[in-house]
Amino acid sequence: MRIDVHAHYWTDDYLDLLVDLGKADAGAAQGLGAGAGAELEARLRLMDRAGVQMQVLSACPQLPYGEDGKKATRAARFVNDQYAELVQRHPDRFRAFAALPMPHPDESIGELRRALDELGMTGVAMNTTVLGRALVAPEYEPVFAELNSRGAVLYLHPAGNSACSPLIADYHLTWMVGAPVEDTISIMHLITHGIPARYPNINIINSHLGGALPMLLQRADDQYAWEAPDTPEPPSVAARRMWYDTVGHGHVPALRCAIDSFGADRLLLGTDFPYENGDTFVRAVDYINDPQVDTTAAQAILDQNASALLGIGQERQGTASSPVRTR
Repeated sequence: MRIDVHAHYWTDDYLDLLVDLGKADAGAAQGLGAGAGAELEARLRLMDRAGVQMQVLSACPQLPYGEDGKKATRAARFVNDQYAELVQRHPDRFRAFAALPMPHPDESIGELRRALDELGMTGVAMNTTVLGRALVAPEYEPVFAELNSRGAVLYLHPAGNSACSPLIADYHLTWMVGAPVEDTISIMHLITHGIPARYPNINIINSHLGGALPMLLQRADDQYAWEAPDTPEPPSVAARRMWYDTVGHGHVPALRCAIDSFGADRLLLGTDFPYENGDTFVRAVDYINDPQVDTTAAQAILDQNASALLGIGQERQGTASSPVRTR
């Protein structure tokens, strides 16, 4: 089944809650095509055009992160309820990753349980940082422990904070360069802090082909012992415990590098809708079938890996589960 794991969805009502929470840039996300009504109908037509059968929706980077725990929890419940209702209306086209009211661990664990147990959501979405704090900060360990105890899927997406660097933010590079830098830093934080090894039951999906990581794996293997000596296993081993979406803006050499670095079984179709829309959305799918990409690898990436990892649509394929979940 062809499942797109990197697709954004939010409504104006939800974005208004984020503005009230203090997320100043949330209003700018209105009108991009990620909403309900006519925008949703246009999305479905575009999915049909590109041959995408299902999207797993997330609110990243517009997540309900804020210092006010009550407002953050209200916004998280609001968007998760919206997602549950949308999935109920379109069960053959959509699933969703839950939003959590970070940086509040107790409230986040409570909403995580509600989203997975009561709303039946596919997993959890988080940004690569929480209000500028690394995901591996000690106060977030209970959230990882809860995800691990459930064997949950955790989808990670850049926060859009320029990796907290003025060299990125002040030079108009927040999304062109900053987003994949955020991906790269976040993944290396996970690796050097042993998250994949300590929480082996969490199925972590990273965005954008893993940022620059495919080109840095050997460098990391060569240098981690002296720069980050507490890293519990070689970075290349830890990296291959996780998954990566294929959002690479149609750049086939980057896709091939990720396949060679991680293995085709670790890549999942992603489109970055609505930021990749129209012909660009179609290209986000079609470039995986480029003649330079092995056809068996392309078939796994497009139609097998996400279905097996998420447990969606396998009955339609008439096959047993793939070994993709094996670590």
